[in-house]
Amino acid sequence: MPGIDKLPIEETLEDSPQNELSAATHLTSKLLKEYEKQRFPLGGDDEVMSSTLQQFSKVIDELSSCHAVLSTQLADAMMFPITQFKERDLKEILTLKEVFQIASNDHDAAINRYSRLSKKRENDKVKYEVTEDVYTSRKKQHQTMMHYFCALNTLQYKKKIALLEPLLGYMQAQISFFKMGSENLSDQLEEFLTNIGTSVQNVRREMDNDVETMQQTIEDLEVASDPLYLPDPDPTKFPVNRNLTRKAGYLNARNKTGLVSSTWDRQFYFTQGGNLMSQARGDVAGGLAMDIDNCSVMAVDCEDRRYCFQITSFDGKKSSILQAESKKDHEEWICTINNISKQIYLSENPEEIAARVNQSALEAVTPSPSFQQRHESLRPAGPSRPPTARTSSSGSLGSESTNLAALSLDSLVAPDTPIQFDIISPVCEDQSGQAKAFGQGGRRTNPFGESEGGTKSETEDSILHQLFIVRFLGSMEVKSDDNPDVVYETMRQILAARAIHNIFRMTESHLLVTCDCLKLIDPQTQVTRLTFPLPSVVLYATHQENKRLFGFVLRTSGGRSESNLSSVCYIFESNNEGEKICDSVGLAKQIALHAELDRRASEKQKEIERVKEKQQKELSKQKQIEKDLEEQSRLIAASSRPNQASSEGQFVVLSSSQSEESDLGEEGKKRESEA
Repeated sequence: MPGIDKLPIEETLEDSPQNELSAATHLTSKLLKEYEKQRFPLGGDDEVMSSTLQQFSKVIDELSSCHAVLSTQLADAMMFPITQFKERDLKEILTLKEVFQIASNDHDAAINRYSRLSKKRENDKVKYEVTEDVYTSRKKQHQTMMHYFCALNTLQYKKKIALLEPLLGYMQAQISFFKMGSENLSDQLEEFLTNIGTSVQNVRREMDNDVETMQQTIEDLEVASDPLYLPDPDPTKFPVNRNLTRKAGYLNARNKTGLVSSTWDRQFYFTQGGNLMSQARGDVAGGLAMDIDNCSVMAVDCEDRRYCFQITSFDGKKSSILQAESKKDHEEWICTINNISKQIYLSENPEEIAARVNQSALEAVTPSPSFQQRHESLRPAGPSRPPTARTSSSGSLGSESTNLAALSLDSLVAPDTPIQFDIISPVCEDQSGQAKAFGQGGRRTNPFGESEGGTKSETEDSILHQLFIVRFLGSMEVKSDDNPDVVYETMRQILAARAIHNIFRMTESHLLVTCDCLKLIDPQTQVTRLTFPLPSVVLYATHQENKRLFGFVLRTSGGRSESNLSSVCYIFESNNEGEKICDSVGLAKQIALHAELDRRASEKQKEIERVKEKQQKELSKQKQIEKDLEEQSRLIAASSRPNQASSEGQFVVLSSSQSEESDLGEEGKKRESEA
């Protein structure tokens, strides 16, 4: 019974494609040896063929031995380095990645706890614990990140070694394999293999040197970055950069989940041109959060959280409330968005232009030698409202161009005039009484157009009703109210003062324009904050360059001196509606003027009618008196004919009555002539 071919159990551990190749080669040699035992029907004995195949079988058998040696060399010199790289080096990187992810999550949790600290009910112990937690987690994250980066940098060298060493082992095994058959191949590859070995040694030495350098860098960075571990670093050591046109960093965004409830999500925000982008952790790319071209940004108080600011789009339809991690980031985000809103990023050198704009804002509070030179480009090109006629103290009258040329800064705005940035408190004490007289108290505006007593409101019968969204920038007392330049100068001083004192908060209101007055209404409670009688608004203008800015001058009684009238200039910011608001105010004043002219004409006509009616009554009364006198004269004449003796007494009586009637007639004529 022939023997059964079995698989060698001893070689199961060393099973590889090379072993299969050696086994296949050995099987080929065996079949070649058995070729001479085969009997073919048409073939005879061929000793040359048999001897040739026998020689081939010997050579192939030797090749089988060479393949076995090659398989062993490949397993030791090629497969072992690759396996070691996969199991040791890559596994270390994956472990460091997991540790870095854990440290990053701990840091996010610590930052969230620090962001939830109350600024009203501060607890030193809790604040110290939370700050210490942020410090520890941030330091741990930084250290883990540095070691992770060091391992990644080292991996670049190990990758080269893991690629070169197996190839070197593969080539050496193949050379050994071919050396068994031909010694000539070794002369051609010997130099190449020597160079490869030398290169591997150089890479290993370079890796060792770079690892030492990175370790020293890590130690230096740990010492230098220690102040940055605090969530709110010292502003004296890390000043605020107000000239940025691009910024990126983590912010907490408020998302409303109900009428009064909301959640805060921490996301990575960055600016890209005129867009604010956001990217959540784990996302491949960022998405558009808001278009910040021509937007407005201001600091707000929100849900007892610190460092919050609000961004409102140019049309006022979209707004977002964000929270920064520190005061420095809070101011830098606001300044950056302000610079982007002015479209400074479109210029060639945006940071230089932003620095020049900020520097000019700081220098703007310095009085200029000539107001006309500063605002020559800001004067309106079209015709403006004719100035109010005033008598000069010297008695001389000049042309309008001469008056404009003679205007100075002190003639427009009083020196050392305080600026009011909030509409809650009055500009001066006398305005509190004026506010009461104008109805500026906290009166709620009924959206149905009815007052509390059931009667119509003052503006119900007004022809014009236009509502605008505005933000109050400030107000100050001015010395002149007959030229639009006073509005431009007030805008300049208020904006400069806001930039110097870092005042970004603005009170948003609804401006209602009617034919009777201008009203500032609270958008949430519908309470009237301020009421400006339209006849007291003597001047209004829009900024020539920034169309969102507009202002008006209100002439009031009192002020700094009780005997004279005072003028206060109010400056607002709108959503690209400055000219529209001024046009609306002008239309309201025209309607009010025509209404006043019609009212005066009507009153005059009524007065004329009353005089005519009175004259008609007097005339009719005089006619009646004359008629009575004629009747009495006829009676006297008739009574004097029959009885002369008795008629004298009657005549005396009639004469007395006639005298009285005559006196009444004379008085009536006198009153008629006086009328």
